[in-house]
Amino acid sequence: MKSIPIYALYGEQQQDHGQDWLHWETVQSRSRLHDYRIAPHRHEQLFQLLYVTAGAATVSIDSERHQMMLPALIAVPALTVHGYEFSPDIEGVVLTLFERDVQLALRATPEIAATFARPLLLQGIAPADGKGDMVGVLHQLIAESDCRARGHSAAMLALLTLLLITIGRAHLASALLAEARPERAVHHAQAYRALVEQNYKQTRALADYAGALVISATHLNRVSRQVLGASALAVIEHRIALEAKRYLLFSSLSIKQIADLLGYPDPAYFTRFCTRVLGMSPARFRDAQQDRD
Repeated sequence: MKSIPIYALYGEQQQDHGQDWLHWETVQSRSRLHDYRIAPHRHEQLFQLLYVTAGAATVSIDSERHQMMLPALIAVPALTVHGYEFSPDIEGVVLTLFERDVQLALRATPEIAATFARPLLLQGIAPADGKGDMVGVLHQLIAESDCRARGHSAAMLALLTLLLITIGRAHLASALLAEARPERAVHHAQAYRALVEQNYKQTRALADYAGALVISATHLNRVSRQVLGASALAVIEHRIALEAKRYLLFSSLSIKQIADLLGYPDPAYFTRFCTRVLGMSPARFRDAQQDRD
């Protein structure tokens, strides 16, 4: 393939010019048609919001890949190259709007327009509380899109504007939180590293560590990157990889035994993990080191 595919909706070449304001569908409905992998592509005139609530998801935005910490919302402006890999139990919705309508809504809020000039990823979003929160407004917009009562166009513009404002505010709050209290970030990062040392064999769930620190998984990931220079998941994986190398080099345990000790009851999964983080299978890593000796 010599060029990046440009779609109306993923897998569809033609734009429905009769479409009014918004198309929405579940993440499950389209991704299952493509074996839960949406290859990198872009939309010429469309702006998308993807809100994922459950399952597992990896997003590629231009040249960067992110393991999403759910619930999460992604805003993708027109012409942004993006793709996804989902688990089969994925849950969420995708909203597709015309870029022109998003720009129309942003005219009323020029102070946040720059927020949507590039892709935006918000993670660890609180559930809707029905009081004008971001997720609540998102669902109001979906409900209005299915309605054709009087004042529909005005209501759509008003709700879209409100949604963009709430997303912009959430993004600003997230950025301010990352900059605030650096000493607390160091404290959390150090405490997290200590917890990983104690528990990496038992759990790799960020929610478990975040709960022990009484912070959100999103905040844990943020302080880990800020202070430790790696994502929270990477810190756990680096510690597991270190222990795996120790066992492979200095013990006579079988790979199955090592996998079990490190919390991988499935040796095949452990092999895939080692291949990813060590660059080779555990058996090959062990053999390579022995050959050097």
